[in-house]
Amino acid sequence: GVPNMQEWSDLKCHGLRNTNAYVLVYDICSPESFEYVKMIQQQIVENRTGGTDEAPIIVVGNKRDQQKQRFTPRRTLSVLVKKSWKCGYLECSAKYNWHIVLLFKELLSSVLARGCKHHHSTMRLQGALHTTSCSLM
Repeated sequence: GVPNMQEWSDLKCHGLRNTNAYVLVYDICSPESFEYVKMIQQQIVENRTGGTDEAPIIVVGNKRDQQKQRFTPRRTLSVLVKKSWKCGYLECSAKYNWHIVLLFKELLSSVLARGCKHHHSTMRLQGALHTTSCSLM
């Protein structure tokens, strides 16, 4: 199920400042799930400190295999997320494993690109990957 606001508030207390990247997943057939992702994205932005090493956000539309049931054309959402939200955008299908590897490539490249400006971030990410403690929100 979709977490409620109380669960999100609890999450905010669990060290979101140490997050390397956010992956916000919604169902391309469900406008409600997109609205929920929009709310979380706004919460993340509002809670940022404004530093230059902010963790990147990637919005992911799942259930790409159910194109006919989608609530809005892909291009409309892609433009909104990339231009207005300034986030990455990708669509995939967990059921058929479409674009899952691409998602993690995008995720790592965006985190490492940010880390090049802040060497300690790169080291922290590499350390997290080696200890398999890299957490995705």
